[in-house]
Amino acid sequence: MSRMLAILVLTAALAFAVSPLMVTGFNGFEADQFPVPQEDPPAQPAGWAFSIWLLIYVWLIAGAGFGLLMRADDGRWAAHRGPLFASLAVGAAWLPVAQVSPVAATVMIWVMLGTALAALMQAGRSDRLWLQAPVAVYAGWLTAASCVALALVLAGYGVMSAQAAALGALVLALVLAAAVLAMRPGTPEYGLAVIWALLGVAVANAAPVNAPVLGLAVAGIAGLGVMCWRTA
Repeated sequence: MSRMLAILVLTAALAFAVSPLMVTGFNGFEADQFPVPQEDPPAQPAGWAFSIWLLIYVWLIAGAGFGLLMRADDGRWAAHRGPLFASLAVGAAWLPVAQVSPVAATVMIWVMLGTALAALMQAGRSDRLWLQAPVAVYAGWLTAASCVALALVLAGYGVMSAQAAALGALVLALVLAAAVLAMRPGTPEYGLAVIWALLGVAVANAAPVNAPVLGLAVAGIAGLGVMCWRTA
């Protein structure tokens, strides 16, 4: 069973990584996918921040490959594989869904986040570079991305303004990130991925200046930075 799960995780990681090749021209939700068009929403990071996906894809594949080849029957690798496989399997189908339904895609990304966090909490402490680190970076970025998706849906369907949704999303992301760092100390990779997303939000709201969102993002960067340092 352990070896089979290792094979499934690697397969799902590969499928997840190639999924962008199956979808052309997707650069996030389109403004006209919502009843209230979301033009330059304040919750969304600057475009360059999404380059972290390349690191995530490569690192997840490398970690899964190492786990299969070198640690297939190692009990310290067993517990996290089930939830990680579930997260990656949902992730492999996320982009096609996001093109047609932001609401369904938002539900899916929260499922991805929940299972990724479960995998992180159950990941062994051995082989940190191959086991904990890629899962932590993946879960960290998903923490931010799921909150951004929720903000876009809430604003896009008129539940609240884009500004209120952005501020709420930032608060939610910070609370989740702080809780994860407190529950799983020694995972600065997770915190740094969230900080990367917050940096993208800060830059996106720096010109023109959106003081509330920019200030909250900068404060979050500082607070999570301190937590990462103290719990590393």
